[in-house]
Amino acid sequence: MEVRVVLANEENANIIKNIYPLYLHDLSEVYGNVPNEYGIYEDESIKTLAEQYDVQNIWFQKPNLLFPFIIMVDGKPAGFDLVSTGEYAPKGMDYYVYEFFLLRPYRGKDIASIAAKQIFDKFLGKWGLYVAPSGTNLRAEKFWRKTINDYAKGKFEEKNGQTFDGYKLIFTFDNTQI
Repeated sequence: MEVRVVLANEENANIIKNIYPLYLHDLSEVYGNVPNEYGIYEDESIKTLAEQYDVQNIWFQKPNLLFPFIIMVDGKPAGFDLVSTGEYAPKGMDYYVYEFFLLRPYRGKDIASIAAKQIFDKFLGKWGLYVAPSGTNLRAEKFWRKTINDYAKGKFEEKNGQTFDGYKLIFTFDNTQI
């Protein structure tokens, strides 16, 4: 099984855009979100998945600041990881895992961990990511705690706190220090 991450571009952006609604559907289980009046997991009055595609366009228009990665397994798309930096990363972080998702058939096989570590290796600096407050999304907590602990050799910080996205569990580490 070959796992590799590929930086998406406008040519293959449709892969992330196709998978993104499945990600939002999965998150609804954690946050209790329901679709809007048109059956789309968005707060705005977006009527179609084609319109939802447009919401994602920014990820393909800001190279050097926004990095949309496709997680590939044996040549097929298995998920995505959206990484931001600069003005799109929270204060005190060089790189921020904005969204991370793996399709269900690929879960539980160490693929997500392999992909996350490949992406961490692409950029050196202070990394961070947020998950739902402690106890809300135990699967994500457990995954990130183990993956970051393994990658950073135990040199990471985990705390609950206020973020731009509400109260969250915050993971941070600096891969220049490991």
